[in-house]
Amino acid sequence: MLKELNPLIHSQLRLAIMTLLVSVEEADFSYLKEKTNATSGNISVQLDKLSSAEYIKITKEFVGKKTRTTCRLTEEGKQAMEEYIENLKSYLNL
Repeated sequence: MLKELNPLIHSQLRLAIMTLLVSVEEADFSYLKEKTNATSGNISVQLDKLSSAEYIKITKEFVGKKTRTTCRLTEEGKQAMEEYIENLKSYLNL
């Protein structure tokens, strides 16, 4: 029986963000924006959704006069990605 793919992760942009964060310790907003080709507004909305689900932790700090926003996966986020990948493999018969 196929398990449902997590709809929160399955969104194209949120999946891209989660996939990028799996491979790095943390990533700043500019890096995620550049890698996903998303608008600032769109990526902000998606980061808020992932943060609300406690899949990512967002940290804001000042570097000089600019704010720097960094994101990292939480343990819940790592587990959610592992489950998502396992469920996806069942769809692909891997």
